[in-house]
Amino acid sequence: MVLQAQKTVAAQVHLDGVGLHTGQPVRVTLLPAPSDHGILFRRSDVTDRDNVIPAQYDHVRDTTLCTVLVNGAGVSVRTVEHLMAAFAGLDIDNVIVEVSGPELPILDGSAAPFVAMIERVGTKAQRPPRRAIKILKRIEARIDDKLAALEPGEGFAIDFEIDFASRAIDRRQGSYTITPDDFGALLSGARTFGFRQEVEFLRSKGLALGGSLENAVVVDGDEIMNPEGLRFADEFVRHKALDALGDLYLAGAPIIGRFTGFKSGHALNNRLLHMLFADRTAWTYVAAVEDVEPQAGATWTEASVAAPF
Repeated sequence: MVLQAQKTVAAQVHLDGVGLHTGQPVRVTLLPAPSDHGILFRRSDVTDRDNVIPAQYDHVRDTTLCTVLVNGAGVSVRTVEHLMAAFAGLDIDNVIVEVSGPELPILDGSAAPFVAMIERVGTKAQRPPRRAIKILKRIEARIDDKLAALEPGEGFAIDFEIDFASRAIDRRQGSYTITPDDFGALLSGARTFGFRQEVEFLRSKGLALGGSLENAVVVDGDEIMNPEGLRFADEFVRHKALDALGDLYLAGAPIIGRFTGFKSGHALNNRLLHMLFADRTAWTYVAAVEDVEPQAGATWTEASVAAPF
């Protein structure tokens, strides 16, 4: 076993699309960042004040329909969860995300285009070891019947359950162990979803202007409107797990433990992180290690010695 190195993108790469809510064109550019830099968003269209927004849970200011980050100058960037999930799934620690507008592009409604963008240039290992957050005891957050929880575990895994009245979605549960080898096929392609009547209401309020059957699964009653159908039989629960992965990566480091969600969304996921970091007995920093076996992918867990952080 060896210490797992931090990673950044190997070269600058960009992607163009439209914002889900604004409907406006936007370009997102990933730039390599030095070790111990972390993930930062930078609004290239803002030049009169601080335009840098840390990708941190305590900068989340709105969770209506998506996760919105805001800095001290009031500059915001929204719909960050799919890109953050791609970073989490591919073990990206350090990167500057330059955005030409207030919202990341929705693309096809999943994290797959972001994964493809990163894979076009590859990743670069950096000398310092990777820092991880090891969960030491169960922490849970609740809103009504909704639940989000973290508890000790090996690596990182997500158990998620959804429950919708529509027979097209229904009640489904999925369990996913997240590794760079499996993330692409397991979760990255699961698309965001919504109901036709909700889309019509949002558009009447000036939201979801960029939404279409090209970037979301739309449900009308008990029917799926997309002519191509679903990418996975359980695409709805996979997408909720994808959102949770992105929201939890706002902890600032990968998590060693197991996440359980029941009808959880962006608000509850963020509340869970606030509760976790408020209890210093619930977590500790450790150094991540790679366990490389012949003809097997690398997995990671904590080092057997205390991390030097």
